[in-house]
Amino acid sequence: MSITIAPFDAADPAAIDEAYRVGSAANDADLPDFPPFCRQRFEGLLHHPMPGTATLWALARLDGVPAGYLALDLPQLDNTDNATADLIVHPAHRRRGVGRALHQHCLRLLREHGRKRVIGMAVAALPGGPARSTAGAAFATAMGARPALAEVRRRLETSTVDQVALDDVLADARAHATGYRTIRWHGLIPAEYVADIAYLDGRLSTDAPLGDLEWEAEQVDADRIRGTERALAARGRRQYHVAVRHEESGRLVAWTLLDVGASADWHAFQQITIVDPAHRGRRLGLLVKIENLRHLLAHEPAVRAIDTFNAASNSHMIVINEQLGFRPVDGWTDWQLTV
Repeated sequence: MSITIAPFDAADPAAIDEAYRVGSAANDADLPDFPPFCRQRFEGLLHHPMPGTATLWALARLDGVPAGYLALDLPQLDNTDNATADLIVHPAHRRRGVGRALHQHCLRLLREHGRKRVIGMAVAALPGGPARSTAGAAFATAMGARPALAEVRRRLETSTVDQVALDDVLADARAHATGYRTIRWHGLIPAEYVADIAYLDGRLSTDAPLGDLEWEAEQVDADRIRGTERALAARGRRQYHVAVRHEESGRLVAWTLLDVGASADWHAFQQITIVDPAHRGRRLGLLVKIENLRHLLAHEPAVRAIDTFNAASNSHMIVINEQLGFRPVDGWTDWQLTV
């Protein structure tokens, strides 16, 4: 049995195709309720990386057959001691040393680039939830990683939303939000709001619960926001935003984002929701999330499932999500390894 590891990049379409097929097989086996593994998104990762991130790719072959890949993200603008890794092994080739070989390759790259820590995620079943493989957590443990942050994925089935009850919740939220008004858009952030969105986006890396993760505040400015928009557009993500404007100051002080991918018009992800600390306690988070749910469904009527991830300790956001009808599906752990 021979395992080889070879780097590849955006100039190698054959390797990209092989890695994509590995990822697609793993997605279907491990997360059958997820959308299909999106080809446009995957190719976009290589051709249009996120601003401020360098990604190193490697393909593993077992006896010449594509069996796994590594995508190692190296932040360049902040968190320069850290890295995040996506290490995927084809279901047909697991427990044959492929993951370990990719892990050893990852460690070499981390040391070459002076990184002290690497973070990766693994899924787990929740009591009463669908079955999930324990392989990811077992592998992380065997490699010496430690669980640093517990998260839960919740799903909203849009057909189950009680619109009358939601009207009442929305009216109550608006009653608490005097002096504020909502603004919505689809696609690119209007130029007059980019600076405010950059500020709010930057807060997310410090305001959201991080557990034991060692992660610095991210440096987000207008250029980084525009670069992120270009990268996501290249991956086929269709974005829907609602923000709250504070009338007295003219600033955006709350913001949420939903997006739909190119591979499945029936599925969306609830992404960022953030409220500036000075404006919390006025139900602005609840307000933007309800309005954006309706904004999304008005433009994407095929969407029937929306997934969101929250730190298990983020009780405030969990309460809001459950008011909308999100229910737990599975658990996710951020594993951190010190090199």
